[in-house]
Amino acid sequence: MANFAKPDGPRFAVDVYQNEYLPEGGREVNAIVTVTSTGGGTVGATGAGNAATAPAAAVVLMVDASGSMDYPPTKMRNARDATAAAIDALRDGTRFAVVAGTHVAKEVYPGGGRVAVADGTTREQAKHALRGVGAGGGTAIGTWLRLADTLLAGADVSIRHGILLTDGRNEHEDPADLKAALDACAGRFTCDARGVGTDWEVKEVTGIASALLGTADIVADPEDLAADFTRMMENVMGKEVADVSLRVWTPDGTTIRFLKQVAPSVEELTGRRTEAGPRTGDYPTGAWGDESRDYHLCVEVPAAGIGQEMLAARVSLVVLQGDGTVRNLGEQGLVRAVWTEDVEASTSLNPQVAHYTGQAELSRAIQQGLDLRKRGDIDGATARLGRAVQLARESGNADTAKLLAKVVDVVDAATGTVRLKAKVAEADEMTLETRSTKTVRVTK
Repeated sequence: MANFAKPDGPRFAVDVYQNEYLPEGGREVNAIVTVTSTGGGTVGATGAGNAATAPAAAVVLMVDASGSMDYPPTKMRNARDATAAAIDALRDGTRFAVVAGTHVAKEVYPGGGRVAVADGTTREQAKHALRGVGAGGGTAIGTWLRLADTLLAGADVSIRHGILLTDGRNEHEDPADLKAALDACAGRFTCDARGVGTDWEVKEVTGIASALLGTADIVADPEDLAADFTRMMENVMGKEVADVSLRVWTPDGTTIRFLKQVAPSVEELTGRRTEAGPRTGDYPTGAWGDESRDYHLCVEVPAAGIGQEMLAARVSLVVLQGDGTVRNLGEQGLVRAVWTEDVEASTSLNPQVAHYTGQAELSRAIQQGLDLRKRGDIDGATARLGRAVQLARESGNADTAKLLAKVVDVVDAATGTVRLKAKVAEADEMTLETRSTKTVRVTK
């Protein structure tokens, strides 16, 4: 275990779980890298008492105010109430702004292209301004994100975050415009995205959260928005360190096949690498509070003979700072390769690697099964969702198993034998798709 403690801040630890033994000629090395941050001291804390010791943060709340938010009329009211609840959860001193999103982005509070500083007065002013937000117009989410980026960029803070709520599809903007906005905002702020109701596009909302290293979820009942927004804001207030990257060094002749986050959700990071020196790359992970995440690293090493061993990869944590310099968060986690003629040693599956390989397959099986179902391929959908049921059972992923049971009738979970339900509530199908990447931790 390697760890790093910064004064008055969280302590980071890195643990590597792997079976380092390979058969003669073996070239693939797999490892689970667990990163844990503890001892920050302000996780979930709000109020004036923590403002002096907490890191400077800014949050922009982007609320859908398009015409569809008026159907039913209570939806817009619930969105306003949820935003007000999130504002109440702001820690004193946090910079914040509220944006109403339609086919254009409009500053609701404080206005003037700036952010406010949270205190008792500004919270009340913001909630008063919210009451004037009504529904009308189209949906162009890229414009909301670009305004949020501008507002956050003007705040002299270390942690920048957005919270985005939509109830519809991004119909008044070319998909290329949304992608361009996401590309422009990536690395500048993180963003949680929520879809309310059932008229929005899952892949749009999850794509926004993925690109901006945030969370995505469905709030099927607008009445539940306030509780969800409060939880999101409390999580943001618990962030202590921004712009943390996994830095991976590999020796000559070694290739990184993939690097992905596998807990608390599956998130592909391979394509997000930025070069950081000879044979070294950085993979962004966003901001951290008191939490633990698991990553699956797979590297291909040169073939070697029995008895040889090598360092296949070195993994460390770094913080990208505002002045362009990098601060190293301590010692590295080491991934090794040892060639042996011991068949039992070289064929033994590491429990952590096996577990998360199954969790990643579970996520793929759900998404593939739902896509096939939408296309009318009943046999294909049944096979893939049946495999998902089997994997959920094997891994103990009870939450996903419950969601699957709303889409298929489970005949035999052990064998993955299922029947597609004739009628599935749209909210149930969208919930399964949205949460398909959520995983359960392995028992170490």
